[in-house]
Amino acid sequence: MATKLPKVPIVIVGMGWVGGVIAAELTKAGHKVVGLERGKSRNTSDYYHVHDELRYALRYDLMQDLSKETVTFRHNEKKRSLPMRSYGSFLLGDGLGGAGVHWNGQYHRFLPYDFEIYSKTVERYGKKKIPEGMTLQDWGIKYDELDPYFTKWEEMAGISGEQETIELIGKMSKPFPTPPMKMTPGMTLFDEACKSLGYKPYMIASANLSQDYTNADGVSRAACQYCGFCERFGCEYGAKADPVVTVLPVAEKTGNLEVRTFANVTRVLHNGKKATGVIYVNAPTGEEFEQPADIVILAGYVFTNVRLLLMSKLGKPYDPNTGTGVIGKNYAYQIMGGASSAYFDDKQFNSFMGAGALGNSIDEFNGDNFDHSSLEFLHGANIRFTQTGARPISNNPTPKGTPNWGAQFKQQSIKYANRVVNVGVQGSSMPFRHHFLDLDPVYKDAFGDPLMRLTYEFEEQDRNLVKFMAEKTKSIAEAMKPSFVETSKAITSYSIVPYQSTHNTGGAIMGSDPSTSAVNNYMQMWDADNVFVIGASAFPHNSGYNPTATVGALSYRAAEGILKYLEKGGSLV
Repeated sequence: MATKLPKVPIVIVGMGWVGGVIAAELTKAGHKVVGLERGKSRNTSDYYHVHDELRYALRYDLMQDLSKETVTFRHNEKKRSLPMRSYGSFLLGDGLGGAGVHWNGQYHRFLPYDFEIYSKTVERYGKKKIPEGMTLQDWGIKYDELDPYFTKWEEMAGISGEQETIELIGKMSKPFPTPPMKMTPGMTLFDEACKSLGYKPYMIASANLSQDYTNADGVSRAACQYCGFCERFGCEYGAKADPVVTVLPVAEKTGNLEVRTFANVTRVLHNGKKATGVIYVNAPTGEEFEQPADIVILAGYVFTNVRLLLMSKLGKPYDPNTGTGVIGKNYAYQIMGGASSAYFDDKQFNSFMGAGALGNSIDEFNGDNFDHSSLEFLHGANIRFTQTGARPISNNPTPKGTPNWGAQFKQQSIKYANRVVNVGVQGSSMPFRHHFLDLDPVYKDAFGDPLMRLTYEFEEQDRNLVKFMAEKTKSIAEAMKPSFVETSKAITSYSIVPYQSTHNTGGAIMGSDPSTSAVNNYMQMWDADNVFVIGASAFPHNSGYNPTATVGALSYRAAEGILKYLEKGGSLV
């Protein structure tokens, strides 16, 4: 039987970016907060010896232990789901700071089109443009309403980027607080090639600081050293914004935050109308505790938030057969195919140096920035070159046809180690009726609870998008005048085995209609007004960008909403 603890005003489940932002805002306002983190504690000193590619990039030291909890996967409802027993398609962060510790730091605000995607699509093309089975819907908020929250996140993190509003992207009320990062020879090649084709490239905004920075909370961080160890690593310089070096110290300094590590939350307790607290297990001892609370905030990763709602029977589960229900609805991902690689026999680049968000990109073919009338897909992709650091174990570019071993393999590996410029694609992912999350009826975690089951497959929408983008990346790569170009022209079926992107979204989506969404535009649940479910789980679809900027903006808006709720209660919309 669970040990019942004294009631607290606010409990946050998950202490990554979302939990850190919410905790900082609430504790600064004088509210007592308990943060429950299922992983271990962490501080900057834990990053001092992180330049170990084998340990962190290949053995996933910062990631969740899949032997204790994972997800299961199937392509469709007719197939059997099986557990993801080793890391592949995406990586699940663990410990204080969560995925905010191991991210690259690439920062993109979603486009104005994204937040009104259904309305804008129908307005321009008519309802028939939306294919059967695509569950497209507006977000219940507009870009201009989110602008101040984006700005707040940017000023907290010291985002480094272009100082003028970039054409094709939403207007910003304030410029980024620090200038863009350095331009490398590879980036210069991409920039010149894009301009020769009439495109308008820009520097990717970065959470890796271009210069020393102190934010309004007094948090000082040093500039990036371009070491190339960002993704899958913590930053020992503190140059990469992560919760451990930004928002969490601010919350802790107030004296109003208590963080409990190794606290694995298994249920949200509720009476059908309001939450009354949570149940959690102390992982090392197996002890179970009940933590009563006035407000429950779910701030975990997509799968954590949705799984807790389903296991707690909070909100109506999504039924793909009828299209009714909301918890588990509109799972989306990131479409990464269509890239081109430019090989140079006469040029070398210092590819081993870099930063997680060092790069430039174009948005001529993102969102609805181009005419889709004759195209058999919606939305688009950000096309980019990024120099994130070509580490020695993982980086091994060789031309097609090269043997996988032997003398020729070694020769080509050495020759092209620093002679390749990749033109990449980060494509949008649209929601479909049969892409969803639910509880697996067979497989369970270490505590005996059902695993999250993922049902997902690439659609013709995705295949057509990739085919289109492949031609664009090929033309950019060829404009660089390399020795030869190789292009990934097609995708077939989704595989959970190779790594693609840790940009999973949906499952507890936001909107203005309780029958089609789980939360309102303050991330407040329609079915329990003292529960806030915050993160990429709220996205009704995924854009052609990294999701963190929009997660951050929604977090600051949710914090504002929670403060309003503490004053007067009830629905915020």
